[in-house]
Amino acid sequence: MAKYKAPKGVTKQTAGFLTKLASLNLPPVVELSPNEAREQMERAVAARDLPPLSIGGTRELRIPGPAGLIPARLYLPDSSSTNPPGLLVYYHGGGHVIGSLFSHDASARGLCHNGRCAVLSIDYRMAPEDKFPASVDDSYAALEWAAANAEKLGCRSDKIAVGGDSAGGNLAAVVSIMARDLKGPKVCYQVLIYPLVDYRCEGNSYDLFGKGYGILEKETMLWFQNHYLGKSSKNHKNWKASPLLAESHKDLPPALIITAGCDILRDEGRNYAAALIAEGIEVNFIEYPGVLHGFFGLTGIIDEADSANIAAGRSLKAAFSK
Repeated sequence: MAKYKAPKGVTKQTAGFLTKLASLNLPPVVELSPNEAREQMERAVAARDLPPLSIGGTRELRIPGPAGLIPARLYLPDSSSTNPPGLLVYYHGGGHVIGSLFSHDASARGLCHNGRCAVLSIDYRMAPEDKFPASVDDSYAALEWAAANAEKLGCRSDKIAVGGDSAGGNLAAVVSIMARDLKGPKVCYQVLIYPLVDYRCEGNSYDLFGKGYGILEKETMLWFQNHYLGKSSKNHKNWKASPLLAESHKDLPPALIITAGCDILRDEGRNYAAALIAEGIEVNFIEYPGVLHGFFGLTGIIDEADSANIAAGRSLKAAFSK
């Protein structure tokens, strides 16, 4: 087997991570069934074996949803402050097909630790068992429940934020628009980490980084699109799948948008930031050059992941203090 060579433009730490990943000889997601892809992701995350960040504690919950109970995990900051914390409703990534409370524990824990806030991580229904818009319906129901029950959770009911990475960023953006349109819960902030906001799966960053730049390639995105939206479907143009295509981005919550410099989703993250800014929405946009999709969860491995987690925490603290 030829020696692996990392792609151009990535940081030294990213190249090292990719080299280690290549040594595992994992089959591409597109060659797996959804269940096999989920199991592979869980094993890969478990193999990192990094010590968890210190927080106050966690609680396993089951919250009511449109098709039954939705598993969720509440992360609470330590009790150094006597004031109830703000609450971030968090949606994990994974193309609406893979990912779990476990796979994104480090991200949720990092946001709790750095943001000094509570985090409610939502295990929404996924495709292909439950196609679009099942994950959207669960995500909005979870937001409504969180807003109605914040005080029972020991949190502030007037300080509710939403956030997520990749497909989770998609859901956070969508429920923010839904909350506006339906006059639902008042969302004070959005944390969108390399968000998937345009399911048309095209553009310059797809051309630049669609092959060889980590776990998310163009083929992978089309695999997610097919399972979530259907191969011949027009759903990819529906704003609840592609919030970048929403008719209006007015009156949405302020946002932190984080992108990775070598990610096929880079440009749509940039475009979403521009769409919000054009409507007068306050946006803190941060792009980390030389890193790949998924880097946010690699704290302790990639320096930029630590920086991004701290930046997200700082933004949440500022949002909740207003």
